[in-house]
Amino acid sequence: MLGALAVVGLALLVLPLVALLAATPWGDMAALVADPAVVEALRLSVVTAACTTVVCLVVGVPLAWVLARDDVPGGRLVRSLVTVPLVLPPVVGGVALLLLLGRRGLLGSRLDAWFGVTVPFTSVAVVLAQVFVALPFLVLTVEGALRGADRRRALVAETLGASPAYVLRRVTLPSVASGVAAGAALCFTRALGEFGATVTFAGNFPGTTRTVPLAVYLAMDAAPEQAVAMSVLLLVVSVAVLVAMRGRWVGGLPGRGRTRRGDR
Repeated sequence: MLGALAVVGLALLVLPLVALLAATPWGDMAALVADPAVVEALRLSVVTAACTTVVCLVVGVPLAWVLARDDVPGGRLVRSLVTVPLVLPPVVGGVALLLLLGRRGLLGSRLDAWFGVTVPFTSVAVVLAQVFVALPFLVLTVEGALRGADRRRALVAETLGASPAYVLRRVTLPSVASGVAAGAALCFTRALGEFGATVTFAGNFPGTTRTVPLAVYLAMDAAPEQAVAMSVLLLVVSVAVLVAMRGRWVGGLPGRGRTRRGDR
């Protein structure tokens, strides 16, 4: 019974991809993806997803380190706040960003009045929208790796007088590098496929905010074959990233090849 249900679950994940591949116009694939509009959308998607990954690494790794410590007050509340974007509809995240950084937003009105800076409907808005939806993937992955890591070396370094920043940079992070890499891969692929928050907060302007998911949505009516080709392109890029990180992903999972504190 369990095996049959597992097969059904796998089918729900795999059959849509099979249908996508079956409908792909393989003979015209090169011409469809070589279209200048597709190339521009892909370039923007890759660049913004890479920028998003860098931002998430810079702010997400310290946040994961804080969450992994059991002595941080309000840790459970912070973890709950971090996971909210995972269950929040992306379009709602876009609305929230617009209300925060729009020209009449909580902070956006001040940015506009004081510095003449407008964030929405720019490439920066694309990155911020992607960060909002992708950051939890990195934080939770790295937190899991930190919790599964052997903390004895870090404790020795702290005993010898090393600062928390030094311990994190020179002792802890090298020991969970595979988990950080796995989180970065998930972050990149999630950012690459972001649609709802992007279209709401950044709009859909060619060359500025039109990423591949937005281009796919527009092409579904006007050029369905091109929409399928772009969808397969995104699928190939995402799978390639995950396959490339496969070994690091497994190595970075909590409890894989490392001793938990509770097991010692």
